[in-house]
Amino acid sequence: MTKTLSGPMLAPKSGRLPKQIVVLLHGYGSDGNDLIALGAHWQQVMPDALFVSPDAPDPCAENPFGYQWFPLNLERTISRASGAPLAREVIVNFFIDLWSQTGLTARDTFLVGFSQGAMMALHVGLSLDERLLGIVAFSGALIPPEGFDAGHLAMPAICLIHGDLDQVVDPQLSQDASVQLQSHGYDVSYHVSMGTAHGIAPDGLDFATSFMLAQLAAAND
Repeated sequence: MTKTLSGPMLAPKSGRLPKQIVVLLHGYGSDGNDLIALGAHWQQVMPDALFVSPDAPDPCAENPFGYQWFPLNLERTISRASGAPLAREVIVNFFIDLWSQTGLTARDTFLVGFSQGAMMALHVGLSLDERLLGIVAFSGALIPPEGFDAGHLAMPAICLIHGDLDQVVDPQLSQDASVQLQSHGYDVSYHVSMGTAHGIAPDGLDFATSFMLAQLAAAND
């Protein structure tokens, strides 16, 4: 059976038809309600954006009230490498439905994720044929999609943000992602939130906001 995604959404604050879509992917064991507050924050500067925060497709093995994009085992690297490609299809299909319903495209779409959701945002966003408006990954890691090293995929601008005191997802993973992505020619904005554990600090949120507004301005030039 084909899995589908659903979750909370915020219509454009302007009351007009959406000109942009911002898809928010939550972390392991959480749900769409966890990140939709980012939409409420960004509505102030992106009043024509539709914000959508779907629940991951599977119940979380460690939290019956939450969801997971892929299961975790003791060897996290193996979990990510094997799990992300399986979750990719359901997110891509979610995009296809969104674009069909709104008449918008990848070039009108930001993909934002936190923790495991950030890993999926990078994995999916870097695998698409058409370039996204931008990818924002809070406290994540790069799981290169198939074809990444071939250099034939779309190359969206990327924003990586990580707390230096994160004990859940090693901050080094975002630094490594920045280096690897830049070596492949990607435009990467990278920020470390000092004194921050596994979460989104105000300075990290401000950095992401500035990145997104810069991408919008560039797209409108």
